[in-house]
This record gives sequence, C-alpha cells and structure tokens, in this order.
Amino acid sequence: MRSYLKRMYSNTSTEGKMPKVEKNPNRVAGGLRAQGVNSFTMLGEDGQEKEVPSQKYVNSLEEQVRKLKDDQGLMQRKIARQDTNVQRLAAIVDQLKNR
Repeated sequence: MRSYLKRMYSNTSTEGKMPKVEKNPNRVAGGLRAQGVNSFTMLGEDGQEKEVPSQKYVNSLEEQVRKLKDDQGLMQRKIARQDTNVQRLAAIVDQLKNR
C-alpha cells in the first residue's frame, strides 16, 4: 500500500523505472483462441460466410514468427561457434598425432 501511495504522490516519475513485461507470444495467441476472438465471420456478397482472422490474432502470430526468427538466428550463431571450436580441436589433435 505504501509503495502505491508513494508512486501516486511522489515528485519523481517512476515510469522509466518500471520493467517492461515481455509476454510469451504463444500464450497470447492461445488466449485469443480460447476467448474466441481469434476470428470473426463475415457475410460475403455472394451470401457465403467467411472466417476472417482478427487483427490482434494476426499481430500475435507475427510476434510468434519474429521471436522464432530471433531464436533461430541465435542458435545459428551458437552452432557456428561450436563448429569453429570443433575444427580448432581437430587441428590440435592432428598436430599431436603427427608428432
């Protein structure tokens, strides 16, 4: 309670001090699906119903793809680093064999 009052009535701004909450995009998309707001039905000019994904759902899927691409890039860098370590160790083993 005290921190709430302190934030509310303090002279200094605490907006910059608040940590940014990183939401898991998989859970966001799953939550939208569970609530049933991942798509809506539109009636076309020909009289047929079409399921159209909602903008929030599309944004959550795009965030999933962005996070997966970031993770893939990180893993590729780690694999490249391990490959160079293996090559360096293989060269050392070859040198020791030739002695």
